[in-house]
Amino acid sequence: MMKKYLIIIACVVCSVSFSQEWESNFDKALEIAHKNNKKVLLVFQGSDWCAPCIKLERNVWNTLEFKDFAKKHYVMLKADFPKRGKNKLSKEQQTHNNKLAEKYNKKGYFPFVVVLNSTGKVLGTTSYKKMSVTDYIKHLEKF
Repeated sequence: MMKKYLIIIACVVCSVSFSQEWESNFDKALEIAHKNNKKVLLVFQGSDWCAPCIKLERNVWNTLEFKDFAKKHYVMLKADFPKRGKNKLSKEQQTHNNKLAEKYNKKGYFPFVVVLNSTGKVLGTTSYKKMSVTDYIKHLEKF
């Protein structure tokens, strides 16, 4: 019985330690980036309707390789624009995301990835690319 509990605890610890921490507040993300000398990776996505967004999430953001890299180099900031009612954001979060889009994604591309410094200056932009996680990381590091 004790062995069973130890396995469950180990699974929980592993899932927590490998989970991607996404910020949803721009000011908080900048504050964390400044404090920890990191860049901000701002991702505009349509989590429940945009096929390339879903691929980017599954093939890059959710991989252990990317999570390990991001933990050391980025504050991850997500600006989601879901369409399905069950995924609807709070009014405050939707307003926040709309303001971010007005400033950083004026053309409304999805997915749209913006690399920012800790003061909010754009260092580079990209989108979904059909490449390995390692190559995507190298692509981001160019900014």
